[in-house]
Amino acid sequence: MATPLSDTSLSPLKTIAVVGLGTMGTGITEVLARGGREVVGIDISEAAAAKSVATLEISTARAVERGRLTEQERADVLARVRTSTDLAAAAGADLVIEVAPESYEIKQQILRELDGIVRPGAILATGTNALSVTRLAADSAHPERVLGLHFFNPAPAMKLVEVVSCVLTAPQAVAAVTDLALELGKEPVAVGDRPGFVADGLLFGYLNQAAAMYEAKYASREDIDAAMRLGCGLPMGPLALLDLIGVDTARTVLEAMYAESRDRLHAPAPILKQLSEAGLTGRKAGRGFYTYEAPGSGVVLRDALTPLDGDTLTAGRPVRCVGVAGSGTMASGIAEVFAKAGFEVVLAARSAEKAQAAKARIGKSLSRSVDKGRLTAEAAAQTLDRITATGSYDDFADVDLALEAVAEDLAVKQQLFATLDKVCKPGAVLATTTSSLPVVACARATSRPQDVVGMHFFNPAPAMKLVEVVRTVLTADDVHATVREVCAQIRKHPVDCGDRAGFIVNALLFPYLNNAIKMVQEHYASLDDIDAAMRLGGGYPMGPFELLDVVGLDVSLAIEKVLHREFRDPGLAPAPLLEHLVAAGCLGRKTGRGFREYARR
Repeated sequence: MATPLSDTSLSPLKTIAVVGLGTMGTGITEVLARGGREVVGIDISEAAAAKSVATLEISTARAVERGRLTEQERADVLARVRTSTDLAAAAGADLVIEVAPESYEIKQQILRELDGIVRPGAILATGTNALSVTRLAADSAHPERVLGLHFFNPAPAMKLVEVVSCVLTAPQAVAAVTDLALELGKEPVAVGDRPGFVADGLLFGYLNQAAAMYEAKYASREDIDAAMRLGCGLPMGPLALLDLIGVDTARTVLEAMYAESRDRLHAPAPILKQLSEAGLTGRKAGRGFYTYEAPGSGVVLRDALTPLDGDTLTAGRPVRCVGVAGSGTMASGIAEVFAKAGFEVVLAARSAEKAQAAKARIGKSLSRSVDKGRLTAEAAAQTLDRITATGSYDDFADVDLALEAVAEDLAVKQQLFATLDKVCKPGAVLATTTSSLPVVACARATSRPQDVVGMHFFNPAPAMKLVEVVRTVLTADDVHATVREVCAQIRKHPVDCGDRAGFIVNALLFPYLNNAIKMVQEHYASLDDIDAAMRLGGGYPMGPFELLDVVGLDVSLAIEKVLHREFRDPGLAPAPLLEHLVAAGCLGRKTGRGFREYARR
């Protein structure tokens, strides 16, 4: 007997039913109606159906105001949508997309009922991002027509759609929904059936670690979120994103991921359970990690955990002159930042030639700013005049703040700190820009560990707003206050964190990059599909493999090793594929080949 999808000539997907008219169901309905499809929106709640229609009316009216739709097009879109509280309304649909709550029981019941309602050639799609599509399909009378169609929130704005097939899914069904996604202006990515698929599989591990970092009181919620926005260019911080997604939803996704992977990084942080069971599920409840103006609002209110503006009990030390040790990109970038802000800068390197070369690099950078109209020629000249290039650290004798930006090698840094201890005046603040080494180890190389602090700038320093301020157990309060005051003067955003590997940004970023490598290593998805999924589904400015090749695979491996050594978590062990590429000399753009090949300059 032929299966319902044995005929390759599936009818075009013109009439589509959407089951579940919450935020995601309503968004999908809008996408389909604006794409010219007849849509039947179905929800057991009349109130939910009415709210969905009202939301569509508001959303399309806004589109008219912004010139994205005409009044006639808006009327046509709304006319293509009808709602019902009866699942039987899906009888004439070519495709049914269910976006019911993440529960096997609920979704299986819907799919079983649909088996007796829809016509033989119809396709049934689940919008799950946490449950097994295979398990849902196996419970259907016609598993070959069941697949996953995972849109991202907000559906009208997000380009990515993950098309999830399992061993039971007919290829014709996959082809039909892939074509539909393309016709709707989306970018479909084909993925296999495992919890989280590509985008959420990478995203939720990162969100979980951010929640655990906050729960451990390593950093405040505001600093964690600011660090990832400003340090990685993400549209939202992880804790604000958890509130948007729903803390309970995140917990469900992570439970499903952990059940399959048994990777401790996927085991939901206890705070997710505590918030969920207390009903503090994020924006929809009016409170989660943050407190909101009202349920469903995105307006954050001050609460007991909100830091006070200018909340400092200790005054900092005066800083007029700054010493920068090093001659590389980071050292010259930091020197430029301080000189632009009006500080006198002593730029010292191992030789006068290296120091002059670094100053010349700053001159070129300032010239580019003049060419782009960001700086006047006079201001550029004054900035360069504030920088004294020297080949001797003895010239740091009068600086108030000495920053080192030399090689990321602990022995080299300790030797330099011992030198700074001898040449810098009493009361000078000594700072390291390390991104992965223990700040306290640098401090212990001096006779004044209380004066040592971490100031982790991000590359390129003139453009990146973030500075991670790392205080050790020995750092004096007024030293910490000094660095925060200086950050304000150079127009950088300081975030406080303790002295442990990775600080905030790298501790959250590099496990995510490592997990992306594991996906490729396990042949779950391609480089291109993973990069597309994270750019389009996660709002990342670069996909993980684009970023790895820019950062350098050797640098990335070194940071992964430091994180693994510090936290002893098997899930943080560097992916073997990364180690193999580094061993082969494929280090990314700087060598012309990393995960991808690049034209030699």
